[in-house]
Amino acid sequence: MLAGRTRAGGVLAGVAGSLVRAADARLPSLWAARLLSTEAEEATPVGSRDPRRPGPKADDEEVGDSVSFGFSSVDRSEHKGLVKDVFEKVAPKYDAMNDFMSFFLHRHWKDRFVGITLHPFAGQKHLDVAGGTGDVGFRVLREIRRAEEALAVRRNAEVESAGEVCICDINGAMLEEGKKKVAGLDIRDAERGLSWVESDAESLPFDDESFDTYTISFGIRNVSDIDACLSEARRVLKRGGHFCCLEFSQVNNEVLRQVYDLYSMNVIPYIGQAYAGDAHSYQYLVESIRKFPDQVRLQLSLISPHTHTHQPSSDARGSRTLNVRPRPATGALQGDHRGERL
Repeated sequence: MLAGRTRAGGVLAGVAGSLVRAADARLPSLWAARLLSTEAEEATPVGSRDPRRPGPKADDEEVGDSVSFGFSSVDRSEHKGLVKDVFEKVAPKYDAMNDFMSFFLHRHWKDRFVGITLHPFAGQKHLDVAGGTGDVGFRVLREIRRAEEALAVRRNAEVESAGEVCICDINGAMLEEGKKKVAGLDIRDAERGLSWVESDAESLPFDDESFDTYTISFGIRNVSDIDACLSEARRVLKRGGHFCCLEFSQVNNEVLRQVYDLYSMNVIPYIGQAYAGDAHSYQYLVESIRKFPDQVRLQLSLISPHTHTHQPSSDARGSRTLNVRPRPATGALQGDHRGERL
């Protein structure tokens, strides 16, 4: 039976990959949306979910002091431990599984997120929250070093490696996997330019106005308190600093959505079991994506109390906001949002 499911999953994965690539090729601009705190749940046996049955709506995500953990609700006090346990289990195979699950598209998404949305510059002080194994942080440092080299050429001066990237994650196991990759990076002064901090996104151990830019990629759905996360992002950013978030989003194309639902609920947990020996953690990851609100709701969730759109506030509280600048939708599986600390 498992062999039959695996063969069927392989066919479905191929179809899904073709459709995802086609959608991404037709709609090259990054989608703009920030995600509510979609959290994780106690894993259920692989294959136990009916992919045709919609998951709970975003409106049901938080009730009282409960937060969503995939398709379930858990007490807020339990949530961090449950999510941390998931990522401790997946850490050793995390990078390879990202390639398998996304057909390597996550690399393309991250490249565009850093190059187009973030715009690294010479001497930049950057914080990558939920930085995990360093994929985004490494990309940011590479672009900072390139900007520094270009600046040195224009000034006919020696290159100064002044830019720094701090990779912050609540899970030490993920950070340890990232540190193993530093020696193989083709980045000048990589070790000097990188720092690693094990910390919660909702309570960062940094001084106010410490960083020029802040990113959180495929991680904001895992925090227990989204308001606290955004408040901390604003606190540690310098005035004029940029907040950039990359996350999964709802698929707009109906055909692609149906194929993706079948693929994600039926194939990804089996890939997790076959390659990483852990179907349950990947079942949670799939369910957390299904719990995300749609694009309009995501955008609205950023507006208040920490953010607003269009015009900066003129009153004293304006300095405590993020000025959100939406980006156009692609209809693909991921999206980004960029805000400015006023």
